[in-house]
Amino acid sequence: MKAVIPVAGIGKRLRPHTYAAPKALISVAGRPILGHIIDNLLDMGVTELIPIIGYKGEMIREYIMNEYDLPVNFVVQEEPKGIAHAVNLTRKYADNSELIIILGDTIIEADFSSIPLEGDYVLGVREVADPTRFGIAEISDGIITRIEEKPERPKSNLAIVGLYYFKDSTRLFSACENVIEKDIKTKGEYQITDALALMIKEGIKFKPYQIDGWYDCGKIETLLDTNRTLLNKCESKSAREGSIIIPPCWIDESSSIERSIIGPYVSISADCRINNSIVENSIVNSGSSIQDIVLTDSVIGSMAEIIGNKKSVNIGNNSALHLRSEG
Repeated sequence: MKAVIPVAGIGKRLRPHTYAAPKALISVAGRPILGHIIDNLLDMGVTELIPIIGYKGEMIREYIMNEYDLPVNFVVQEEPKGIAHAVNLTRKYADNSELIIILGDTIIEADFSSIPLEGDYVLGVREVADPTRFGIAEISDGIITRIEEKPERPKSNLAIVGLYYFKDSTRLFSACENVIEKDIKTKGEYQITDALALMIKEGIKFKPYQIDGWYDCGKIETLLDTNRTLLNKCESKSAREGSIIIPPCWIDESSSIERSIIGPYVSISADCRINNSIVENSIVNSGSSIQDIVLTDSVIGSMAEIIGNKKSVNIGNNSALHLRSEG
């Protein structure tokens, strides 16, 4: 089975962090978003990856090649023209194959291995409070009968969560090509929901698959929410002599914690140094240094330095923020 992972987006809502790194490499609960996604795909039995890269794509390439040992074909989307356009670019690698597509900006909790057992064509769905923000599926007798992207008057609250399975991807690529050739756009882009809608009109029967969890990583507030949720579900790695660790936390073994109180809900990546500080409900990316400060509800970029007193901050990679009190 092959997996297409669109990760070409800029991630404007996660700035300043995405000035220095693509959104898919932002850390949450001890791993980059992309790492969580690929791990789930490997559990499903995926044997080949087809990432669609764009903004800072070389960083995505380097991460995957360093972390995973399986065939990878990278495809570059030069302009953000929509997911249907992005998927169509993978045709020479994925056409006629068993295929799963999973968007690279959310983490999905599900029994991935059971998805192919649902049917030949399967879409992940989940109930949402505001269906006008999503692609929405209407269902009758266990079959998806209609799909609409961000409807003004939704007839369902079942959102399509960015997980698509095809036993045979041939019809998908024909539909994507059709959308592009006929210049069918929604919200200014070639949407995969429009391609799926064409497939339904042609008689393809999609089965809905109710997922267990759908965690948004698109902005700072939801990134921290996702971090809390995932830390509650994973084995805590947090013991440090001389400091107080309040679980759940994830602290990389290479990071140094001295005379500090960490937690709850803190993830700290590799090679960080935290001294004489209190950190709660925060994400600290690799190589950062925190000293003499109380931090809460914060995301700290890689190689950042913070020295001072209590603040809630979001600073990007290679930043320095000194907040010492004047005596």
